[in-house]
Amino acid sequence: MLGGSLSGGSSMFASAQAQADKVVARIDGMDITEMEIAMAGEDLGERIAQVPAAQRRDYLIGYLADLKIGARAAERAKLAEAPGFATRLAYFRQKVLMDEFISRESRNAATPEAARKLYDDTLKTAKPDDEVRARHILVEKEDEAKAALARVRAGEDFAKVAAELSKDPGSGKEGGDLGYFTQDRMVPQFAAMAFQLKPGDVSEPVQTQFGWHVIKVEDRRTRPFPKFEDVKGEIETYLVRKAQQDIVLGLRGDLKLERLDQPKP
Repeated sequence: MLGGSLSGGSSMFASAQAQADKVVARIDGMDITEMEIAMAGEDLGERIAQVPAAQRRDYLIGYLADLKIGARAAERAKLAEAPGFATRLAYFRQKVLMDEFISRESRNAATPEAARKLYDDTLKTAKPDDEVRARHILVEKEDEAKAALARVRAGEDFAKVAAELSKDPGSGKEGGDLGYFTQDRMVPQFAAMAFQLKPGDVSEPVQTQFGWHVIKVEDRRTRPFPKFEDVKGEIETYLVRKAQQDIVLGLRGDLKLERLDQPKP
């Protein structure tokens, strides 16, 4: 039974390797493989992200073709023998080796259990933030703000007056609606007034660097903590990056970095 399991695993590995080594294009006798396409896509990163998905494979094959004929031309020009080339080659070899090692060692850091534990631990210690949902009318002068406030107190709908008068290009067309916000999201004078009001209250005119505001609070709440599913990707990214940092720090350990370019104390 054990022998059968090993044989099956070996067969699967051989099949995967064969797929990676599969030649999918050729330029002047030089092969381009599936693995090279995958490597080029990873190397180009954001650059390839700008290419439409349907065109990426063709783009990568064209890129690899140019890479191969360019590298061959450089070989024929004996650039590999130029001063400093061996040092550059050694540098990039070390970089690739380190990246591969860190990637392999940190791969298991973002397990579902670790992600859920970090989320639950953060939830226990996180301090909830108060939020206010408000509308405002923004005008240039104090007397304009007082006139807008008088209309609201006379019974006109706040959102209607805001849509008519407010100079705020973002919220004006939405009846002055700013949505929910925490106190640190707004300028101090505006936030201080908004967080004093109860739902349904309308403020006296408040001046900020943007002009004069009349504020109406629609609702107050404690900001809900994001659901695990909504932040799972961010948590996993954090866990992997932390693991990578820990690996590097562990490798260095107590090793002493000797600086030869500085005078000894």
